[in-house]
Amino acid sequence: MKAKSVLDLLPPGEEQHAEFVPDCGDIDLIGQVICGFLNTSGGYVVCGADDQGAVIGVKNPDVTEKLLVQGIQQGLSPGALVAVRAHEIEGKNLFVIEVPAGKDLPYAFENIIYLRAGQITRKAGIETIRDMVLRKQVEPERWERRFSSADMSEDLDLNEIQSTLKTATVSGRFRFRDSESPVAILEDLSVSRYGHLTNGGDVLFGANPALRHPQIRVRAVVFETGKIGDTYRDMQSYEGPLVPVMEDVYSFILRNIPTISRFRPSDLKRHDELAYPPDAIREGLVNAFAHRDYSDFSGGITIHIYPGRLEISNTGRFPDGVTLAKLQKGTLSVLRNPDIAHVLYLRGYMEKIGRGSILIQRACTRRGLPLPRWSEDDYGVTLTFFTTEVATEVTTEVATEVATEVMQIIKVLDGEMSRRGLQEALGLRNSEHFRKAYLQPAIQ
Repeated sequence: MKAKSVLDLLPPGEEQHAEFVPDCGDIDLIGQVICGFLNTSGGYVVCGADDQGAVIGVKNPDVTEKLLVQGIQQGLSPGALVAVRAHEIEGKNLFVIEVPAGKDLPYAFENIIYLRAGQITRKAGIETIRDMVLRKQVEPERWERRFSSADMSEDLDLNEIQSTLKTATVSGRFRFRDSESPVAILEDLSVSRYGHLTNGGDVLFGANPALRHPQIRVRAVVFETGKIGDTYRDMQSYEGPLVPVMEDVYSFILRNIPTISRFRPSDLKRHDELAYPPDAIREGLVNAFAHRDYSDFSGGITIHIYPGRLEISNTGRFPDGVTLAKLQKGTLSVLRNPDIAHVLYLRGYMEKIGRGSILIQRACTRRGLPLPRWSEDDYGVTLTFFTTEVATEVTTEVATEVATEVMQIIKVLDGEMSRRGLQEALGLRNSEHFRKAYLQPAIQ
């Protein structure tokens, strides 16, 4: 969907957490606002628009973007994931900078700590700074920042380090002090300190991090029926550096989900497409790797592919401040693993902070699929995609299962029900999916 105004670029209701800066060259002002957002609850900086939301525009956007990213990176301490995105409205260029709430308080820009209060950015007072420092000392260090037992002289995947260096340098998103030194590169990425690799660095750049962190393994299973059982068509386990594993899992999913064939009225040719939009799968998968709770040694990521649905599950409950309602609205969220997320951003896998859920829902809606569902329990968070059709070879089996479930629900509810009432009782939003996958099998 093409944006028609600046507000279209922000999640609903987030304009009160946005700062409009007409001049993208005012790095000092932009850096101060970003610092204030990091030290509070996050927000957005819109460069190239005035306080009323009118687009002024940016000249030489490519050059401006690189200078903007470099200025933020050099002035901000400690480093943080800040996504700079270019947009165009009515032929004019502008930038939206997405800033999550920081995890490594206090942040400073040019050695000065700033806070955000309403629409005002101000310097932090001595008492506030003291409180922030004391709080940081009391709070436990997050898992990704703890030291790994990996040996940096033997356990590094140099290819992954070089891939990150190349991608980040070409995009202009990051500037390294010494591109010839793997240790310096890792230090710049905040995944190595004092000659030791952090857990986050091990997950990203370790040659075989599963030896030290078994919870990073990913299990992917393709089931024959709509329920978990002993019968499955394919099962794989993946381990290694995060990005290659994520790519392998993505390929596994695309290889095993059904292909839907359709004939369009205006075209004699058959059109084949995957049952679920690849963009939505990719976004869901990246979110699982970036936001999962890596501290749970008994956890992991699991992929379950059924005839009528796809489930991506990861251990760990939602971070504090994140709810199902906020997730579905695309409200800016707190990053659980900002160091890991930062590298994924530099590699081009993460583009919009906190808006992945919106992208996933839009992709499914464009394809006419039911909205995906996020659920949370004691074991973790699961993202479920639903299809309106199932593969031909399993249609009869799935229909029988669904019909049985529908009949059981009808018996429990007792009495006559309208089609709409039954659909609401089942918690289904998509009428066509309800008709094909539930109502027709139950009648037959």
